[in-house]
This record gives sequence, structure tokens and C-alpha cells, in this order.
Amino acid sequence: MANNYKNSKVDLTTTNVTTLYTAPAATQTVVKSILVSNDSGSSDTITLTITDSASAVFSVYKVKSVASNATVELLEQPLVVMENEILKVTAATADRLHVVASYLEIT
Repeated sequence: MANNYKNSKVDLTTTNVTTLYTAPAATQTVVKSILVSNDSGSSDTITLTITDSASAVFSVYKVKSVASNATVELLEQPLVVMENEILKVTAATADRLHVVASYLEIT
């Protein structure tokens, strides 16, 4: 069993649903932190979902507010992501939000 600490980063340049992280096959992932940084002078919102291996979509955060020029931690507790599950983020406005996820992959 191998443990690998990693991170994934996205700059939300559109309002399209954007993949933040996909758990590889035969891997369980413990997501420790999901930081959202707003680098604009206006507040914005973000939505975070998890898609399971059957393509069902579950809302983790629905329209979470992020103040102007601020950073928000989305997780209060670790989030377990099973193999082939996908974390996706969507910004309300393009070119304002950056997202960084820190996690441990267990294979």
C-alpha cells in the first residue's frame, strides 16, 4: 500500500463545470483541504460536486459565497473520494476564483 500526498489546482476562467480531481482506479483518496481564493474586487460564488462511478452527481457545496479578495476553506473535515469519483467546481463568474485541493492518495 502506497501513500502519496498531492494537490490539484484550477483557475476558473469560465463558468463551465470544471474537473478539479479524478481519483485513479484502485485508489482511495482523503481530501484534506479545498481552498478557494477570490482575486477580484467583487464577491462570487462556487459550487462543488462529487460524481460517483455511476455518474450520479452529489452536491457538496451549492453556491458557496467567497468574499472579494478573500480565501475560503471549503472542508471542515476530510472528504473521502473513492476510485473513479470526480470532484468538480463551477464558478458563478469567470476569471475570479482559483481552487487548490490537497489530498492523500492511498493505493
